[in-house]
Amino acid sequence: MRNSIYILLIALLSFSACDNGFEELNVNPTKPVQVSVANKLTATQKFMSSERYDNWRANLIYQSTMMQHISTTAGYWSGDKYTWNKGYASSLIDRYYENAVKSIEDVMFQLNAEEAPDEMKAIARIMRVYIYSRLTDLYGDVPYSEAGQAFISGILKPKYDAQSVIYPDLLKELEESAAALGSGTSGFGAADVIYQGDQAKWKRLANSLMLRLGFRLIKVDPSSSQAWVTKAINGGVMQSNDDVFFFPHDDTNNRNGNSEAFDADGNQRLSKTFVDWMQATGDPRLPVLARRNSDESTNPVDLKGLPNGLDSNTLEGATGETSTDAFAEPNITNIGQMNAPMFFQTYAEVEFMLAEANVRWGIGTDAEAHYNAGVTAAMKVLSMYGDGAVISDFDIADYLANNPYDSGNAIEQINNQYWAATFLNEYETFANWRRTGFPVLTPVNYPGNVTNGTIPRRLTYPESDQSNNPENYAAAVAAQGPDELTTRVWWDKQ
Repeated sequence: MRNSIYILLIALLSFSACDNGFEELNVNPTKPVQVSVANKLTATQKFMSSERYDNWRANLIYQSTMMQHISTTAGYWSGDKYTWNKGYASSLIDRYYENAVKSIEDVMFQLNAEEAPDEMKAIARIMRVYIYSRLTDLYGDVPYSEAGQAFISGILKPKYDAQSVIYPDLLKELEESAAALGSGTSGFGAADVIYQGDQAKWKRLANSLMLRLGFRLIKVDPSSSQAWVTKAINGGVMQSNDDVFFFPHDDTNNRNGNSEAFDADGNQRLSKTFVDWMQATGDPRLPVLARRNSDESTNPVDLKGLPNGLDSNTLEGATGETSTDAFAEPNITNIGQMNAPMFFQTYAEVEFMLAEANVRWGIGTDAEAHYNAGVTAAMKVLSMYGDGAVISDFDIADYLANNPYDSGNAIEQINNQYWAATFLNEYETFANWRRTGFPVLTPVNYPGNVTNGTIPRRLTYPESDQSNNPENYAAAVAAQGPDELTTRVWWDKQ
């Protein structure tokens, strides 16, 4: 039944651009042929997870290798070498604006037109914040106030809003949405495939996202960062892995985009930086996440990572290997299944932020307790990948005993764990690395790179905007800086 709903809804929403009757449907929700807003919400949640195209390009090819989770010798993996493939770099914008943005704006329009209950609007508003936060964190100034309004308001060339304007509104939206949510089940019910309409979980998510976005401000506006972090904690954030914000996939018509990319490609290996870090700490996640390419061994002694920034010509000189067969690849038996969950925000991330808030400002309770809870949650949540990804309580306790909380190096230690916990959600890995500078990564200096051997700070706009929306594109570049990989977004203050 769920698969049939996905197929129907995605087909309906995809055909909207060429359906001459869609505008009438969109502005007159009393028509009997109008698609249920609950079903539109389901489709929007799928669009948030997106598809192979942008998960392969923006998430994996660029960000996973820049953050040294994954490595490859394949030349088209541009992020591994800081080269510029403009189509790959713009892939999230290309997909999100035509799918997730258009869909969530339509949902909001219909909810308002139908005078839906505030709790239903609040859930959609939280989803809208997530969608735009992912876009602005990756690109900086983006269409926001006028985005997704082509059918609703006739705006075909939206302006790019400054990130300094977008962020306060995102935080306001989260605050107001959290206030509108109570207990019980919203009118979306089972159509909400993330939380099944559970208002209390959506409320905790709103505050958890507020915690994330509040921390993003720490370099550009430390006092506002502290204020929003405090407000989020006081409002009540995630309490356990039962609150994890993820999209459930299946192995037929609703596949995980990362897994589809692994299936289509096969060139990716785990980065030496990541594998060495796990080896040094005796991390029990290593055999869950990795296996040797040549024989699929998951024995930790068999697993070694591939250095970033190599190609087929430089591999042997740098590693002594003539192929990448001896290196660890993603263990697709666990993390690469087509029905693997797509994580948007985890309880582990929240616990690490709570630990950091206590270290920085004395907010909340003991940082060590939050750190231990974060590590435990990060290892426990892997069980959502299946039985082969379960890590025992004994192994977790042993890891914590051998890698105890270090108050003298707390910020780095916490955010190194955050880096590990966000593996495959590279959007968040990249954003948190820019915020904190951790983990400390050694850049590559591949011949022909466009960053002068520095790790990129953002991805770039679609080339099509230079011709389709030239005035607004030019204004964004003039305001933010060159449309290049090295230009920093507003909150990433140097």
